Amino acid sequence: MRKNLEVFLQKLHQRLPHDLVRIERPVSPAHFEVTALLQHLENERKFPALLFEKPLNLHGKPSAFPLLSNLFATRGRCALALGMEPDDEGLKLSLEYARREDMLLPPEVIPVREAPVKEGVKQGNEANIYDFPVVRHHAMDPAPYLDMTPVMKDPEGGFYNVAFLRNMVQGPRRLGIHMSPRHNWQIHRKNEEKKRPTPVAIVVSHHPAFYLGALNVSPFGVDDYARIGAIMGAPLRLTASDSWGEDFMVPADAEIVIEGHVLPDVKEVEGPFGEFTGYYGPQRLRNVIEITAITHRRNAIFQHIFTGHRDTWVLGGIPKEGSLFNLIRGVVPTTKAVHFPISGCCRFNCYISIDKKVDGETKQAALAALGGCDFVKHVVVVDADINIYNEEEVMWAMATRVQADQDVDIIKNVKGNTLDPSQTDNIMTAKMIIDATRPLHRPFEARVEVPKTVMAKTRLEDFIPRSLVDRLPKV
Repeated sequence: MRKNLEVFLQKLHQRLPHDLVRIERPVSPAHFEVTALLQHLENERKFPALLFEKPLNLHGKPSAFPLLSNLFATRGRCALALGMEPDDEGLKLSLEYARREDMLLPPEVIPVREAPVKEGVKQGNEANIYDFPVVRHHAMDPAPYLDMTPVMKDPEGGFYNVAFLRNMVQGPRRLGIHMSPRHNWQIHRKNEEKKRPTPVAIVVSHHPAFYLGALNVSPFGVDDYARIGAIMGAPLRLTASDSWGEDFMVPADAEIVIEGHVLPDVKEVEGPFGEFTGYYGPQRLRNVIEITAITHRRNAIFQHIFTGHRDTWVLGGIPKEGSLFNLIRGVVPTTKAVHFPISGCCRFNCYISIDKKVDGETKQAALAALGGCDFVKHVVVVDADINIYNEEEVMWAMATRVQADQDVDIIKNVKGNTLDPSQTDNIMTAKMIIDATRPLHRPFEARVEVPKTVMAKTRLEDFIPRSLVDRLPKV
């Protein structure tokens, strides 16, 4: 079956009908009404995906494109996106991502005439971003933002890189793009040094597995289209772009693709923008995209991410768990799991569980995590008896197995993330390793435990009706 957003939404409706809420009343995304509703739900600890059927576009008129938001705010929906059971939201999800992330699946090229994303084509002055229900997210954002995935192609290696980057609407055919010094930035730098514009295609909407795949932590030079196909579990179907033909391929089953050029040696004011950290990224001079074409499916859905909230955090955390699991296990084979918790924006804090056999493995695992992902600031390593998907257990291990003068290491002057508001330097940061494992060189107290034999023969249902147990509040 083809992997597209329509197919996934049908599956979501069947499997998790309460996870998708349709809103028929008109809303103005550019005037914060979408994010206000999401914030109200978040205040009540509720995180459904919302499908706005009658959003207004940037002209202030009814848009032809419904707006989908908050799709990635639960791990259960992400598991469903990868073809798993919604209950597989913990260790199984991370390990399955790790398994797929270790593979490449070459894309499949199809003719333009067969590509759904070519059902609607607008070029030149007709390619107008204002036709879309672009969201303005937070109070200090100066404009609506596209916050999905620009694709760039390396001019030397010919591989494609896909990344989540923010794009400020600066006009009907003009965007300001923020690029941290990572892969897309390197691609544009190569072109800019030769005074060439950089072709870019923003994939605004697609099957959610596409975006989970886009956040893989692969080295520069790995073709993201092949990696995304492996994560999706099926070859990513590509077709020739409208602007550059077969020299630049785009996802054939995307809902909407916006094509353009990142202009060389042109920078304009961009930001501030409410970022994944939950803080505003500063206003700076940033690169500019000039739009050349927009293509879309018939009855396409426009998608955005509720940045700085669970929609961003969960989406970004799962791929990093899988990628770092593969990396760390290569150094410490007894690694059991890796988790990026909500409390660290699923970026800055990393929990690792290992079945430690030799003192020193803890630090090896932590250093691999710090080296493998520059987002990571704080690594906590625990024993295999700790469920790292339950933060209370991790904190308990820290409280009972850590002596700060012996088990905490601080590494100074390390490359960090430019959006970390705690940094006093634009790039450099400090990182911390906490060894919350039991020592092997001396006796350590045993955990309390109810006898397993008694647990096995004493069934809760024999004493309290299941209907009553199900009604008991969770705390």
